[in-house]
Amino acid sequence: MCGIAGMLDLSGERTVPEEVLRRMARAIVHRGPDEEGFFIRPGVGLASRRLSIVGLADGQQPMKNESGNVHVVFNGELFDHIEKRRELTERGHVLRTHCDTEILPHMWEDFQEGFFEKLRGQFSVALWDDSKKQLILGRDRFGIAPLFWTRQGDWLLFASEIKALLASGLVPARPDRKGIDQVFTFAALPGPTTCFEGVRMLPPAHYLRIQPGGPNTGPTLDERSYWKMDFPDQGQEEDGNEKDLVDRFEKTLLHAVGMRLRADVPVGSYLSGGVDSSMILALACHLHGKNVHTYTVRVDHPELDELDAASMVARHIGAPPPIVQNFRTEDILNTYPRLIQAAEAPVIDTSCAALLQLAQKVNASGQKVVLTGEGADEWLMGYPWYKLSKVLGYLDVLPNVRLSDWMRRGYLRMNKVPQYSRAIRRQIEDVIGGPNAWVDSYGLLSITKFRFYSEAMRPMLDTIEPWESLQMDLTRAKRWAPANRGVWMAGRVTLAGHLLQAKGDRVAMHSSVEVRYPFLDEEVFDFTSKLHPKWKLNGFRDKHILRLLAERWVPPSVYKRGKVIFRAPLDSFHLDPSPEFINELLSEESLNRSGYFDAAAVSQWRKSYQNLREGSMPRLSVEMGLAAVVSTQLWHHLYIDSSLCSLPDWTAIVPPAEQGLPPVTTH
Repeated sequence: MCGIAGMLDLSGERTVPEEVLRRMARAIVHRGPDEEGFFIRPGVGLASRRLSIVGLADGQQPMKNESGNVHVVFNGELFDHIEKRRELTERGHVLRTHCDTEILPHMWEDFQEGFFEKLRGQFSVALWDDSKKQLILGRDRFGIAPLFWTRQGDWLLFASEIKALLASGLVPARPDRKGIDQVFTFAALPGPTTCFEGVRMLPPAHYLRIQPGGPNTGPTLDERSYWKMDFPDQGQEEDGNEKDLVDRFEKTLLHAVGMRLRADVPVGSYLSGGVDSSMILALACHLHGKNVHTYTVRVDHPELDELDAASMVARHIGAPPPIVQNFRTEDILNTYPRLIQAAEAPVIDTSCAALLQLAQKVNASGQKVVLTGEGADEWLMGYPWYKLSKVLGYLDVLPNVRLSDWMRRGYLRMNKVPQYSRAIRRQIEDVIGGPNAWVDSYGLLSITKFRFYSEAMRPMLDTIEPWESLQMDLTRAKRWAPANRGVWMAGRVTLAGHLLQAKGDRVAMHSSVEVRYPFLDEEVFDFTSKLHPKWKLNGFRDKHILRLLAERWVPPSVYKRGKVIFRAPLDSFHLDPSPEFINELLSEESLNRSGYFDAAAVSQWRKSYQNLREGSMPRLSVEMGLAAVVSTQLWHHLYIDSSLCSLPDWTAIVPPAEQGLPPVTTH
């Protein structure tokens, strides 16, 4: 992966200020510490920071076609570039490097905007077509590689990270409360809204076509989708012989892993000891030999520590013992400012701090690329709330009677937990095609809005805008099995908005590490999406077809192991005594300055949440809410108003790749 940035004059061909472009590139040097490149023409400028992985000697960006009228900067990997290069050469194109980026300007010549649906991999791309005076910005199908853009007057700016936009000096850092509300709705930021006013996230599988204006015409900005997650109509899903289906899945997943082992540098693997990462490691070692280095986190908590399981898997497969990153409660506190600086948004999942440290360990070990198992839980219904939803569904056997709703409401009332009205829940279900297992999961955090939102934020309680912004295709969704509507929600929200951002790209690229996702291979999704839901959740056995495949590769203790969500303690911010910066962020003065939260409510729950039964849903909900309050305050301090506590702002928190370089200035 790399980092890209750029700017376009929407009014014509003004000179792009080179120093602005260089500041933007310097702000994301951690994404590409190996080299930089620039393309500047009247009205347009492109910048690249490169993490060299493929075509080490000749992969400098920007890249162009033979005639020099198409220029590209690119972040990511095109895993089938070898095959694509062969096809392009057969059609008469002349390619001069060994880098995957070079196929892009040539594919644009042949297919124009249709080239997006032919790309296989993880990417964000910016392409300037000089003959058309047109800028194209695009992103991969599942949202692995980030891309943000903003319009500031007659300038359009884009970048892999918001830091680059802020570093331009043209983009003011102002909060967007809709973005904060997305975080408190989903524990994720699926976009296109961000937490910064005026800054948009390009959604997965979308591209933006920008045409500057002329003397008598205004600019045009046209956003389009080139692919959509889809599933068969209910009752039309693929079923069949178990062995045949498992054989096909094995072949598909092997191919996906093999493609992601393509690199001119060594490829390692994250390993938790769960079935997802264990299968990826087993297949990688089968294809690549046993010397695949693995990396794992040892959380200093007996119920959360997975080191023994990871070590056992490595021994069974014959891989080297895992390289271990120890992670203690105090590490959460020490790491969180860097985590929020990297993520550019509030982060509620404390385990992201552990993965930020794990990426540092990978970088310190001299590795640039790792495989990971994200995507299996999303495509194959690996989360426990699918099982809960199935149980609750048994209550709704009578037509037009939702006994499950009565049970939910009764449980919340009995535990004195605030809740949304039936009307709001029905409105939510209307915009996502019907009941969905994720509504209850997201509700665990979402109900904390009632506890903590200030008067200024309370109007958000009466809107379902975060759900509407997902823009589910209801015409198709209503024809899917309800289970597949859950898979869509997992992919669009939790995967794209959290796992691939705060737990994936941001924490990894903060230390110049590229993460690759075999389960997010296009053909893997195509195979799993067509399967009958029983191959995903069979009775109460999640990821059924993956566990059947795992019987061929890993020990029973792995493929029989239940889902263990990798996490770290949520109450780390509220130890006694609390760290000074936490007390400062949650002081009445700081809470009133940011304006998101009710200071009296925050103070009350900080004192009383431990009176709730440990492990209960009410306590977990409050812990999540308090973690969200802390991280939102910390984000506001780092990026919006550095007076909330004694920590420095984001410009002073330096990623490992930037250490020793002159500081980025934002004047």
